[in-house]
Amino acid sequence: MTQQVYQPNSNRMWALMLPAVAYLGWMRYLPMLTGMTLFDGSVGIVLGLYICSHPAANGIDLMFLQRGALRRAATQWSGIEWLALNALVMLVGWVVIVVGAARFMDTTM
Repeated sequence: MTQQVYQPNSNRMWALMLPAVAYLGWMRYLPMLTGMTLFDGSVGIVLGLYICSHPAANGIDLMFLQRGALRRAATQWSGIEWLALNALVMLVGWVVIVVGAARFMDTTM
């Protein structure tokens, strides 16, 4: 039986930033595009949870998939960049969730 080798995928992390930026731009510049705050907020919450799920899965894989992988990632420069990118994507996903929740709870309509 072969052991699975963990391969970080930076392109996927950068690709997750595109829908997040699109949603945040949509809420900033065209908040009344659909006119339904319930729909707009729901999209933000679901999108933010999806975005945050990928760095969370990477963290779990890094801790449990291979022994010592977290230590190796934290000592090499490319590993530190990978961890920082995951933290950035997690932060952006959290911002999308917060904006979506605020839009979801908006009562001005």
